[in-house]
Amino acid sequence: MEIEAGLVAGQLAPAVKGEKAGSMNAREKRTLLYCFSLLLDIAALIAGFLCALLLRDQQWLLAGGHSILFVALPIFVMFEIAREAQDAETLGNRLLGIQRSLGALGATAIVVIGLGFLFKADEISRLGLAVTFGATGIFIIVSKTILDLVVKWVMGNAVLTTILILDGLPARPEPNAVAFDVEAAGLWPDPDRPDMIDALSRLIEPYDRVIISCRYDHRGAWSTFLKGHDVGGEILLDRDLLHGAVAIGTYDDRDTIVLSRGPLNLMNRLQKRALDLVTASLALILLSPVLIATAIAIRIDSPGPILFRQWRVGQGNRQFRIFKFRSMRDELADAQGHSSTDRNDRRITAVGRIIRRTSIDELPQLLNVMRGEMSMVGPRPHALGSTAGDSLFWHASKQYWLRHALKPGITGLAQIRGFRGATERAEDLNSRVRCDLEYLSDWSLWTDIMIMLKTIRVVMHKNAY
Repeated sequence: MEIEAGLVAGQLAPAVKGEKAGSMNAREKRTLLYCFSLLLDIAALIAGFLCALLLRDQQWLLAGGHSILFVALPIFVMFEIAREAQDAETLGNRLLGIQRSLGALGATAIVVIGLGFLFKADEISRLGLAVTFGATGIFIIVSKTILDLVVKWVMGNAVLTTILILDGLPARPEPNAVAFDVEAAGLWPDPDRPDMIDALSRLIEPYDRVIISCRYDHRGAWSTFLKGHDVGGEILLDRDLLHGAVAIGTYDDRDTIVLSRGPLNLMNRLQKRALDLVTASLALILLSPVLIATAIAIRIDSPGPILFRQWRVGQGNRQFRIFKFRSMRDELADAQGHSSTDRNDRRITAVGRIIRRTSIDELPQLLNVMRGEMSMVGPRPHALGSTAGDSLFWHASKQYWLRHALKPGITGLAQIRGFRGATERAEDLNSRVRCDLEYLSDWSLWTDIMIMLKTIRVVMHKNAY
């Protein structure tokens, strides 16, 4: 029996601490604050340059005919990003923010002076350079004070948000933390109940840190649940049971085991999302003739919708609806994915067989990428009813839920290694899960680029049917 949406919404309402529907969560607020912080630092450099103009004419602040401001600005921004001058730590610690920004400014000054020496720009005023960077340093210190006030106004006293989940073990929430009793709501991450896992995933999604205070026999399930999410997850300790913890933490003067920190930091998430948006946008434009022709062919070939929509397991084990070109007869389509497709599947239409063989049926997932539900590269999303042999996926592999710490992808490491098609045995699934976990642990932007390039050679595959 599935948890009804209205019941879940009513039970989870206290955990959002009065936030209105559609309001920004803490992560979104912090992203805006990162941008505001960077803009303040950029404004500080511009203000420092304007101070130099009060003492020296603009002609003495040129290098190769270009203002030193336009030379220094991109270098400064690059060093700000490299030194992580805008992150959760610097938002919560003004002194650390000042240190990192001044470090980026100092590195910028060294590079600009070095470039001036390299290109023999003797006409640059030394006083002008000193005033530019000296005044900028003062403005940065002032800007961090302003930022501190804005952070407190927007975020309150907690830059990172925490939710304490109570599951049979009493615990006291710290100030600024939200507490939610899942036991009273009849919820826990039962591996046989994807609907419960989905509900709990949506509960913790807005938070940065999840503290679980649970009964002893539920710890294994909570451990698996947390490792498959993109938030920091910890379990309160009262016995010596670690469940593969990555670190030891503290909460309310008690020990915790840290089970997850999320696979990517802010800059990596921004890089991956930027690559997704650029690649998906270009693909939609370049492949638009193929998309249109396929849609027309499907409409002519058999009655029914052009697109097939199906619930799949996505990032953080939250469910979403995936888009595919319909390749089966509408009346025989398997919405839950209980039946794997075989080579002579009578459900597949004539056009469907062609687009499945060439992987064209997957192209509408570019829309899922644009919507932020999927990535170009990541673990492939599976239907809830998918089986390996006679077992559901999460029964066939104990590590199955861990693969969802990143967004699912149109392609992935498992696909370029040839793991496609039906999962007739548990080992077929385990091979894919091992690839997915390897991808999560070794992610880099270059890895995504290489996987996309290597996908071209496996678009047509013997197991694509």
